[in-house]
Amino acid sequence: MKDTLRHAGKRKQLVDILIQKGIKNKSVLSAINKIPRHLFMDSSFEDHAYQDKAFPIAADQTISQPYTVAFQSELLEANRGDKVLEIGTGSGYQTAVLCELGFKVYSIERQKELFKKTKLFLSKLGYRPKHLSFGDGYKGLTEHAPYNAIIVTAGAPYVPKPLLSQLQINGRLVIPVGDNKQIMTLFIRKSETAFEKHELGEFRFVPLLEDKN
Repeated sequence: MKDTLRHAGKRKQLVDILIQKGIKNKSVLSAINKIPRHLFMDSSFEDHAYQDKAFPIAADQTISQPYTVAFQSELLEANRGDKVLEIGTGSGYQTAVLCELGFKVYSIERQKELFKKTKLFLSKLGYRPKHLSFGDGYKGLTEHAPYNAIIVTAGAPYVPKPLLSQLQINGRLVIPVGDNKQIMTLFIRKSETAFEKHELGEFRFVPLLEDKN
């Protein structure tokens, strides 16, 4: 598959939909406008790539709905050069958005097949995160902590303590919490022991599985 003018036109329409839904961050909108989402999906789904919907990918995972990707990315409130940890590399689409935003991206994926495929694919597209690793997202990546922001791209039944501990002061954790449906939750670290919590509406994600490698 290639990236054509037709795809670019569809991306522009998608960005217009995201603006109507309340996404304001110009850098986030610009990233979504630039990244060829259809290349992250099976070619049989190409016609659906620029609809605001989630779609299945390998290993029983999904590529997140563009609105969800934009909403979570906006909530990070990170700046170019900031260290951002992504839990759940998945298809690599959210990873590409974070790279496009100029963050130093550290990402972890627990599905080996998906990890290998996505690592190669991101490199082929020219997206080079600082670090991609295969492992248990519940544990985070202590060796590169602390992070300015952490984004979790799968539904977590509870908030993993290691992720909170790997945030720097004023760092932000964006995580969907819940079992069948999730509440998008933002934690801001105010001190070594204090966190501010905000709940920001209902979303639906595939589950963040623990110790399944």
